[in-house]
Amino acid sequence: MGFDQRWMRLIFLLACVEHCLSLKTAAPDDSLRGYTGNESKEGVHVSLTARMILDGPLTTVFLPVIYIVVFAVGLPTNAMAIWVFLFRTKKKHPGSIYMANLALSDLLFVIWTPLKIAYHFNGNNWIYGEAMCKVLVGFFYGNMYCSILFITCISVQRYWAIVHPLSQNRRNNQLAAGVCCAIWVAVWLLTIPLYLYDQTVKVTNLDIISCHDVTRPSQKNMAAGYFLTMGIVGFVVPAVVCVVSYVLMLKSLRKSMTDPGITKNRHKAVVLIITVLVMFLVCFTPSNIMLLVHYSLLLAGVDNNGYGFYITTLCLAALNSCLDPFVYYFISDEFRDHVRNTLRCRSDRTVKRMNVSFSALKFSKKSSTYTSESGNTQSSSC
Repeated sequence: MGFDQRWMRLIFLLACVEHCLSLKTAAPDDSLRGYTGNESKEGVHVSLTARMILDGPLTTVFLPVIYIVVFAVGLPTNAMAIWVFLFRTKKKHPGSIYMANLALSDLLFVIWTPLKIAYHFNGNNWIYGEAMCKVLVGFFYGNMYCSILFITCISVQRYWAIVHPLSQNRRNNQLAAGVCCAIWVAVWLLTIPLYLYDQTVKVTNLDIISCHDVTRPSQKNMAAGYFLTMGIVGFVVPAVVCVVSYVLMLKSLRKSMTDPGITKNRHKAVVLIITVLVMFLVCFTPSNIMLLVHYSLLLAGVDNNGYGFYITTLCLAALNSCLDPFVYYFISDEFRDHVRNTLRCRSDRTVKRMNVSFSALKFSKKSSTYTSESGNTQSSSC
């Protein structure tokens, strides 16, 4: 009986080996390669799932509509934010420096969206050349990770302002400027690998040229390794820093809510902190998680049917660029006042005159109230 069992095991093992060899030598199934497909001299023959995504309404209607909204809202709001930070904000502080750089990053992200809109409306057919596609992809991901890092800096800055209000580091403008320069240099150096391999791929069974949507099998290792590294370094680490900073801020604010005189302001701060944290997680978490999943499956060479969801979640990251200016509006009273004055076409000189007049009127009312209460029958009004 033992002899028969050994023979049965040997036969089963040989059958498994034969099956694996037949899979290896047979014509490769493009559905097992994620969104790479079968590569040839003419281009890449993609799977049925990829064909449905690249030729369907998700990428040819829904995505360009979202990017139109991002462009229409993000361009004027971020341009106004930069104007306010550069020309209307007289007293610079680390928070305003970080927010100005975040607005610049969002603006650089937004100004390239018309190319993505035209690309998707054109049936995902890229007609602007390989070099322009590389620049678009570089700006798209580079500015997305710049935004994440600048939001992280703002979170840490607010942590120091709330938890350690007497610390000198929170008032150091030179340190903030140095950190911003380091972020710009680091992120743009990290985007260099995107220019080292082809981003445009000829899709033979659709007769289109895709831009970054299809990866050549011969280049998938480089692409997967790069984006997995960027996903961890550019999102996971900053996300942990943001969450820890906001949790510590919330704990500090809860301890100080025993004083009824400041409870109302503390409640507003708590609501704002939770809003910013939720916006950060909702905008960036789905896209970066799907990025890690997509390129992990691509690297492993297994079936990947989640690419449609992945490129949809990238819209959430794009929406963040037109939501950030509204966060500035609620975070900074100074920014809010400057925006109102700018929209009303008030110059700095006019605002100063109004403030002086208001202060004089306020002082006059206080003086009049004081003399009337003292019983003096003489009028003290101006």
